Amino acid sequence: MSHIHHIRRLVRILAGFAGALVALGVAAPAASAQVAPPPAGHAAAVGMAGWQIALIAVGAALAAAIVAAIVAVLVDRARSARRLRAATAS
Repeated sequence: MSHIHHIRRLVRILAGFAGALVALGVAAPAASAQVAPPPAGHAAAVGMAGWQIALIAVGAALAAAIVAAIVAVLVDRARSARRLRAATAS
């Protein structure tokens, strides 16, 4: 495969990931659009609960780890393909 095929494949993969992230970003606000009014006498309790903040943090950390792992695999495959090409050429 030529270099342009590798670049095109990488662009397609990255576009797929970007589309998935956009879809998740669009779906998340829609799911949390309904906000229940606070119970009577608890008007000062406004904001997110601690478990919700922790859940968001864990989800963000998982997403970052998955993306980092995928990028690491792609870089490793590109390097090994380059080494293989160099070894067969000499």
